[in-house]
Amino acid sequence: MNHPARLRTAIAADGTTPLIGVFDMLSASVSAQHYDGMFISGFGFAASHYGLPDIGFIAWPDIVAFVQRLRLAFPRQHLLVDIDDGYVDPETACHTVQHLEAIGASGVILEDQKRPRRCGHVDGKQILPLEEYLEKLHMVLDARRDLVVVARTDATEEAEILRRAKALAATDADVVLVDGVRSVDWIRKVRDVIGDKPLLFNQIAGGKSPRLSLSELTELGVDVAIYSTPCLFAAQSAMDAAMVRLKEDDGRLPEFTSSSIGVAECLGLLEKNISRNHGRETTGALA
Repeated sequence: MNHPARLRTAIAADGTTPLIGVFDMLSASVSAQHYDGMFISGFGFAASHYGLPDIGFIAWPDIVAFVQRLRLAFPRQHLLVDIDDGYVDPETACHTVQHLEAIGASGVILEDQKRPRRCGHVDGKQILPLEEYLEKLHMVLDARRDLVVVARTDATEEAEILRRAKALAATDADVVLVDGVRSVDWIRKVRDVIGDKPLLFNQIAGGKSPRLSLSELTELGVDVAIYSTPCLFAAQSAMDAAMVRLKEDDGRLPEFTSSSIGVAECLGLLEKNISRNHGRETTGALA
């Protein structure tokens, strides 16, 4: 199965293709019941795998190992992988990209930040000189065989956003992302300056970008929408509420009802991920 080709087809189709941010195998299992694409979020992976903020702690072998587990469990999902700045060195970026392509990733996002890096929706970001980033990007493009590559800029100054977006669109990158874009008007400006190149929009709760529906994004000419943290933030909220209630109820578990998740419900979800069970069911988002 050619995973990059399948993602390119989805990007080229009418409408905006949603990719849901996942942070571990359980969140991926839940997401796969509803959507046919995943975004392997650096924010979520840093939180889940290390318990640390998304400021550059991720090591490339860890993200590769995670994607390998995802691909075996979810053979038909689009897997777009956040590789941050390519883990600093261009050679490391190329090596990571080749590993990810070999294990079945659909695509990667490569940003133009320099260390210390930050989540794209927080203050304090620093960016590489454009020429330095373009050199790294071209190396990655030469290293991939068919992998979808999203070129991302974290520029925040308005003239520089447009300068970089135009430069990224002129490369062989498949998609352009301006992260932390602050308004609908600026989505339109970026859309205009990149011409026919596909455009990706990143949505994150509490971030700098406006909350927009898929229909609204389609009208703005956005081809792909990544949702970085809906699973992560929902999990944090639900777990915190569960711990508060358990403490308030003197350690007594809540009454189990027809709408509860228990042993059978959790196992039923996870058993779908066993490779020998793939293809036995046609229900769900991918039917």
